[in-house]
Amino acid sequence: MKTKILYIEDNEQNLYLVTFMLEKHGYEVCAAADGREGIDLAARLKPDLILLDIQLPGMDGYAVARHLRTNPDLADIPIVAVTSYAMAGDRDKALAAGCTGYIEKPINPDNFIQQVEQHLPQSFLVRN
Repeated sequence: MKTKILYIEDNEQNLYLVTFMLEKHGYEVCAAADGREGIDLAARLKPDLILLDIQLPGMDGYAVARHLRTNPDLADIPIVAVTSYAMAGDRDKALAAGCTGYIEKPINPDNFIQQVEQHLPQSFLVRN
């Protein structure tokens, strides 16, 4: 069974790039274009990892992370902020909202998969 990653991202170019890279490395990617859809998909799919853009329409990623952390069925799923918010304090703000990790955009294709895999338990890592 493939490791399932939910990517909550409203930018189609970012979604395409990250999905392409993850699928190329053997991961199954599910996508949501906004926070509400992401919360609903997470509850239904119970992914192994959630990648979360912070700048989303309607409900920002901080609110999404806080909401996901209130659901006991999702509380142990790692949430990694993937965001262009890279000012002093932004990492801390994401972690305080419930994210377990933080990756800055633009992503670096040379080490993005390694950054993502740091947040997956060893049993979920895909080996090619």
